[in-house]
Amino acid sequence: MKYIVMLGDGMADEPLQELGGKTPLEYANTETMDRLAAKSEIGMAHTIPEGMNPGSDTANLAVLGYNPRLYYTGRSPLEALSIGVDMKETDVALRCNLVTLSEETGIPYEERTIIDHSSDEISTEDAAILLEAVRKELENDTYKFYVGTSYRHLLIWDKGMVVDLVPPHDHLGSVIKEYLPEDEMLLEMMKKSYDILENHPLNVERRKKGLNPANSCWFWGAGTRPALTSFAEKTHLKGAMISAVDLLKGIAVGAEMQNIEVEGANGGLHTNYEGKSKAAVDTLLKDGNDFVYIHLEAPDEMGHQGSVERKVQAIENMDSRLIKPLVEALDASGEDYRLLIMPDHPTPICIRTHSSNPVPFMLYDSRKDLKKDWHYNEREASESGNIVVEEGYQLIDRLIRE
Repeated sequence: MKYIVMLGDGMADEPLQELGGKTPLEYANTETMDRLAAKSEIGMAHTIPEGMNPGSDTANLAVLGYNPRLYYTGRSPLEALSIGVDMKETDVALRCNLVTLSEETGIPYEERTIIDHSSDEISTEDAAILLEAVRKELENDTYKFYVGTSYRHLLIWDKGMVVDLVPPHDHLGSVIKEYLPEDEMLLEMMKKSYDILENHPLNVERRKKGLNPANSCWFWGAGTRPALTSFAEKTHLKGAMISAVDLLKGIAVGAEMQNIEVEGANGGLHTNYEGKSKAAVDTLLKDGNDFVYIHLEAPDEMGHQGSVERKVQAIENMDSRLIKPLVEALDASGEDYRLLIMPDHPTPICIRTHSSNPVPFMLYDSRKDLKKDWHYNEREASESGNIVVEEGYQLIDRLIRE
């Protein structure tokens, strides 16, 4: 038996007027998922524990079977694991986004508006050049910068404090004054990063190309060194992770799972869907792994961008270009498998950030046909009355224990 989790990050949403009162998942052409849903269990799961922030960190830990209340120490430490940073017990890790702030002449840094948390999904190659310019000016024995993926990078603070910091994607279009760090040194570094990056030659070229400049660092997601139980020890399964995002790669490192790199996988809308599908099939059928976790970032990014059309497209791409060839290859192999399809959390277009609402899931078993007439979406999963999983971290037991 093989086990697969297909995680569409931020895929869940709210009904939208422009989609005739449907959610993007309900509106999208998802022929493969709907065909599987008719043979599957569907239901709702609470992946965000009450009182915790609705982040991809807590939610993906839960989907993998790790109780966030016990295992969560912050987002950035998990990303540090992916980058290969060996944190000391006294280190604090912080996410360092390269963001786009407004560039009005003559106003102070605090009065600028946050335009884009991802600087038009800047490439890792461009981001590395800009972060190197910041590193030369700001790095010292206390603060060290590390390149991550796309706009997502890392700051390690020696003997630091876990301070309360605000995610930039939660306040797009807002003046940043209310959301800046209270810590004076972190704030000073953010201000200096703007001075360093505003007129950097690479940003000059980005503007000429119609792209948002990556003109400031933004620190958030502080935390201390994580300690996860081995996934194999927890589940008795040999597992692999397929993701373009450092957070998920870091979770895999902490859980002692195999990280599988897919060329062209970038965390954006135009990622290598087919490559992820093939990598999942190969790791299950050729490499001897029992379990694979396929993470797709695109729906979440489109939700943060507030793009209804692109979020629908991301979901349709996942269905036709990733899930369809995955299922076809597994069916052709004759291998029995169980497939869990779900988001980690909602990223509603109307708020352009995460919410704590429960998410729909679908559990398909290749050996079974439940002969249902439902489709896979938020409304039908909620109205089915079939299953409600109150503690999201228990859902993986439903996948692998049967």
